[in-house]
Amino acid sequence: MFNFIIIFVFLLLGIVLQKVKWVPFNSHKVINNIVIYICLPSLALYYIPKIEWSSELLFPISVAWIGFIVSYLFFSFLGNRLGWSKKLTGCLIITAGLGNTSFLGFPIIQALYGEEGLKTAILVDQPGSFVVLSTLGILVATLYSTGSPNGFHIAKKIAFFPPFITFLVACLMNIYDFDFHQYIQFGLQKGGSLMTPLAMLSVGLQLRFDKRSQHWKFLGLGLLYKLILTPALIYLLYVVILDQHSKTIQVAILESAMAPMITASILASSHGLKPRLSSMMIGFGIPLSFVTLVFWYFVVQLI
Repeated sequence: MFNFIIIFVFLLLGIVLQKVKWVPFNSHKVINNIVIYICLPSLALYYIPKIEWSSELLFPISVAWIGFIVSYLFFSFLGNRLGWSKKLTGCLIITAGLGNTSFLGFPIIQALYGEEGLKTAILVDQPGSFVVLSTLGILVATLYSTGSPNGFHIAKKIAFFPPFITFLVACLMNIYDFDFHQYIQFGLQKGGSLMTPLAMLSVGLQLRFDKRSQHWKFLGLGLLYKLILTPALIYLLYVVILDQHSKTIQVAILESAMAPMITASILASSHGLKPRLSSMMIGFGIPLSFVTLVFWYFVVQLI
């Protein structure tokens, strides 16, 4: 419950600060950099060394990869058919293709399934959503914001993306069974905990409620894909086709139904991919997801 309160308080605070004259117009960019360069790396270094790997973990890990790849195919097809700009297409691919599997997902899954469910949620998030954001997310953001840069330029952006670097370091720590001293872990945990309030503050600073906005129909398409089509796809693949019926699968489906990822919105916004639409995907997607998650929870209970 505390996480939910933090989300709405800082989102509202950001909206209010838009009206305060002494707050710089581009202050959200500074906040975005703090999230990307400090909060995300802290989370990777804290969680990934603690993961215990096995082949059964492929189901939760694959959720984010499937969701993002299908998002790319879906919105690229619509963009080409309907003549969308590259920035609009890129925005929807990123924001609809990645879910908030940690700061919404963790507390919801823990409340519903306890510590065992939380372990599955971490797998959906860290080697799943986190790595997709740091690789495919950066790739799409770069391609759709700057045209067609060469392969070296893209590889350089991915390789020097701070969360990706720390992810590789964290994976090596996991392989060699190494973790930081508890005091350092405490600092990393606290650094990562700043992500939700800072990210929601950034979103609030950019969110606009303009009834005449041209983004409403695109917002509807993005949220339809993220909140309805993605979990339906995972359910069809895992339950109907692959005949999986465990609690792990239930958690994976619920995680796929989470609202758009806050950091994905920040990534799209920082690359100039329709910043207002990116913020709307978060600002409207989070409260709407509480309704759709109730539906999906009852669906997975039938598994």
